[in-house]
Amino acid sequence: MEVAAQIGQLLNETLSSDCGSVRTASEALDRFSQLPDFPYYLLSISAGGENQGQKIAAATYLKNFTRKNVEGDVPSSTSKVSKQFKDQLLRALLQSEPAVVKVLVEVFRVVVVAEFVKQNWWPELVPDLRSALENSNLINGANCQWNTINALRVLHALVRPFQYFLEATVSKEPVPPQLELIAKDILVPLLTLFHQIVQQALGTHGSTDVETENLLLIVCKCMYFTVRSHMPSALVPLLPSFCHDLIGILYSLSFDGLVTPENGYLLRLKTGKRSLRIFCTLITRHRKYSDKLMPDMIKCALNIVKYSKNTSKLDFLSERILSLSFDVISHVLETGPGWRLVSPHFSYLLDSAIFPALVMNEKDISEWEEDADEYIRKNLPSDLEEISGWREDLFTARKSAINLLGVISVSKGPQTGTSTNASSASSKRKKGERNKRNNHPSLIGELLVLPFLSKFPIPSDATSPQTKIMNDYFGVLMAYAGLLDFLKEQEPTYAATLVQSRLLPLYKLSVCQPLVATANWVLGELASCLPEGMSADVYSSLLKALAMPNSRDISCYPVRVSAAAAIVALLDNDYPPPEWLPLLQVVIGRIGSNEEENSILFQLLSSVVESGNENVAVHVPYIISSLVVEISKCMPPDLEPWPQMVENGFSALAVMAQTWESDMSEELEENESSENLVSGRATIGRAFSTLLQQAWLSPMHRSEDDTLPPSSCLDSASTLLRSIMLSVTGSNVILELKVPELLLVWADLIADWHAWEESEDMSVFECIKEVVSLHSKFGLKNFIVGQMPSPPAPPVPKHSVIEGIGTFISEATLQYPSATWRACSCIHMLLHVPSYSFETASVKQSLAAAFCQATFSRFREVKSKPGSLWKPLLLAISSCYLCCPEVVESILEKDGDGGFETWVSALGLVSANSFKPGLSTESEIKLIAVALATVVEQLLILGKSSDALLPECFTSLLEASARFNEVEEESDEDGEEDIDDEDDDGEIEEDDEDSDDDEREETEEEFLNRYAEAALALENGSVIEEGDIEDEDQEMDFEKGCLEEFDLQVVVTSLLDRYHPIIIERRAYPPELISRFVKFFPQCRKFFQHYFS
Repeated sequence: MEVAAQIGQLLNETLSSDCGSVRTASEALDRFSQLPDFPYYLLSISAGGENQGQKIAAATYLKNFTRKNVEGDVPSSTSKVSKQFKDQLLRALLQSEPAVVKVLVEVFRVVVVAEFVKQNWWPELVPDLRSALENSNLINGANCQWNTINALRVLHALVRPFQYFLEATVSKEPVPPQLELIAKDILVPLLTLFHQIVQQALGTHGSTDVETENLLLIVCKCMYFTVRSHMPSALVPLLPSFCHDLIGILYSLSFDGLVTPENGYLLRLKTGKRSLRIFCTLITRHRKYSDKLMPDMIKCALNIVKYSKNTSKLDFLSERILSLSFDVISHVLETGPGWRLVSPHFSYLLDSAIFPALVMNEKDISEWEEDADEYIRKNLPSDLEEISGWREDLFTARKSAINLLGVISVSKGPQTGTSTNASSASSKRKKGERNKRNNHPSLIGELLVLPFLSKFPIPSDATSPQTKIMNDYFGVLMAYAGLLDFLKEQEPTYAATLVQSRLLPLYKLSVCQPLVATANWVLGELASCLPEGMSADVYSSLLKALAMPNSRDISCYPVRVSAAAAIVALLDNDYPPPEWLPLLQVVIGRIGSNEEENSILFQLLSSVVESGNENVAVHVPYIISSLVVEISKCMPPDLEPWPQMVENGFSALAVMAQTWESDMSEELEENESSENLVSGRATIGRAFSTLLQQAWLSPMHRSEDDTLPPSSCLDSASTLLRSIMLSVTGSNVILELKVPELLLVWADLIADWHAWEESEDMSVFECIKEVVSLHSKFGLKNFIVGQMPSPPAPPVPKHSVIEGIGTFISEATLQYPSATWRACSCIHMLLHVPSYSFETASVKQSLAAAFCQATFSRFREVKSKPGSLWKPLLLAISSCYLCCPEVVESILEKDGDGGFETWVSALGLVSANSFKPGLSTESEIKLIAVALATVVEQLLILGKSSDALLPECFTSLLEASARFNEVEEESDEDGEEDIDDEDDDGEIEEDDEDSDDDEREETEEEFLNRYAEAALALENGSVIEEGDIEDEDQEMDFEKGCLEEFDLQVVVTSLLDRYHPIIIERRAYPPELISRFVKFFPQCRKFFQHYFS
């Protein structure tokens, strides 16, 4: 069987329902992929296979094959794709059926980016595509060889990469020459054809042709991607004609809700949507060419938005067009000539377009009842629940109308100032705020928007049956949410009056629930401009809404969720409640009563505890105890994944524990009374121990094997475990809280944990530090050596706690740059803080070996680019070396590539003053110096005095020793200066606060220049890598460990005393370095007499 037939047969087998057959066929295809003609076989089958399934399978395999072999950032001086393949691919695209083209066009995109966009290695592409379009069926007759729609899809894929700027290192990137060529040779003649087809399509009233509409849509997409970032010069003369064609298409659309979208008209709607996106792009990106077109754009948009009263009858696509029309008007209004164009229509817009889009309609009521979460996402959005992905269906006409209303409200109205004579006369009077108002134009929000909204009466119990009053007031509330920027320009009393008279009365009435939910949302939106004086009324109203029960027929879920979101927004804007306890009581009381609300309530509770600080701290132990009871009810009895209620609960408990510990520690420093801290820790520790025993120990006891519990919420669970250890006051408490058993499970879990990309707060490291500290105080069971199993099991000890931690630290060092500092700090602590006996020395050696292997492997990866990761890695290896010199040296030399010498040389570099970020603390320098001294001594003991490494290492030792004493002197001086400067801190802060008001906003040019510089740094490899920015100022934790037992003066002096003839004689060292060294080590001057003679 020939190769093509074999590949075709294998592709058929990949479509089988039998997994084994699919796997076997895929493996065989992988072997065939080594053949040089393999992509040609796939392309041939894609174009002329036995059936559509085989064609699509071939195209899909070709897509994956091309991505694997063509994509990538590795620069190449020659083309990776032959001219023959590119020509065949283009022919296949022009002739294949739509389902196959849809896949093949992905192949084309990969090739075109690599061969045309980045390198311009496909000069025949544009002429060939132009020729194909000219000789295609819809342009040159039905008998032509090529398919017009296919050719346009190829054009669409060709221009798509140009929608973004390609040269990030250039602040003002010119139009790429490839795009200029496409515009000149293809788009210009195509737009002429586009104009003719638009005229024909608009001439056939009441009917649409699918092929024609598809052509119009694809051309619009091509133009959108072409002008999204750039403006090719060849297109500029055609923009007026093109925009008027688009306006004609938009005028042909119907928004009365009577047209049922069929295939052709659906494509027309999509073309209309794309037309408005083009308008938005031209207005925001290409003002120079769009200013003269704005009047017609505005006229067209006004014609569409007047149908906003029909929103409830419209399908999604039609409503999206309405939304974009509002956006067009907003963008125009934000331009220089925009006010002149839009201001004559302010009243019309407000009355006939914006407000009708805001009022409540049948679709809202239906959504409230059938899909409350979707209703909340569309109408009451907040930061409480993140929406994954980009959801175009959430960009509703209502949101765009609110945005336009906000832009209108902050627009300047006509001048209301007095005449020159009157101004002169008024200057004799006292100048004040009144004169300032007279000399400046009022805002449209004050002149038009608020008076218009005030016409609508607030509902009352007497008018509640009147649906129109309710629906209209819903629109009024939505409008208020759009006035935030306007209200920020007013006095605080302005917003207070508005809220007091138009929002808060709703909470006293038995009115429609959607009004209360919307009022909640408005309060959250206006959080930044609410005066403190009305805090009691605002929180009282929101708490009433948060506790609102469901009525017989209507769910109040959106009311409660929007109230929670509003409270979080208020707290985030430093707007606290007058009393914290009532808020806490309501939140705690509702947790567990409704499963779908638990997530929101936990987030709210976390915000309350974080914001309340010391005001809430006193209640936290009780709150935690209550929450543990509720969470325990939902904990699965077996080794099953945890439900969302439990995961959210653990997260909230972790936040509360961290916040409480921080607040109480500060209070302890101020009051020097530990009674509340100790009792609170005890309460929290007992509650957390009970919860973790249920989560970890109980399922394992019921399990027949040693299967671990789920690693759910391990970061939060680590915080809980740390709180348990903080509550320990004696060995009896350790046994009572089952700390050793919990630690064993935790250590096994973290040893097999791979979720760092999802974690930000690495609480597990804090837990490790606390474990080591607790072991130092009380000697934890199974910490260094695991428990011996009972017979008849083999007498091999189980994993110990420190072994599980060691596995985790090694993996974190290797895999996650953001964890490097914390991991390396833990390495030093694990090796030097615990007391290892003669029997457990092997555990220490095993840890040192594993840590050295991991840190040096990571160092190999970053050694070519000295940066902030050098320091923690080299310090960690030094810690390992001080612990077990022979073991570390054997590991470094294992690969035979001079690893030990590489490490020593790097120590010298990092200890130099010129290295950035260099050694910053006495402890860091001391560790490096002691390690260097040990290396020098080892070299001499091993008889390597003639080794070139010895003088290099000794020079680094002198540098580090001198640097240590210099830093020690500087820190003493800084300590004295800090005492002197304490009184000045308040003034400095005040100056900083005042300077905030004068902060200048960054211009577009400055923004582009800044990002171009950042992109250039990234391209040159000088960019700070992940984890470095926040870690540059971090320091290794040497509070506990081996460094106290080393006196650097004694270590260095002893070394010189024993070996100075070998080290110093017949070797030359920099005289200035010797002078610096002897200044701090005067007792060593005698060894360097020949430098001073």
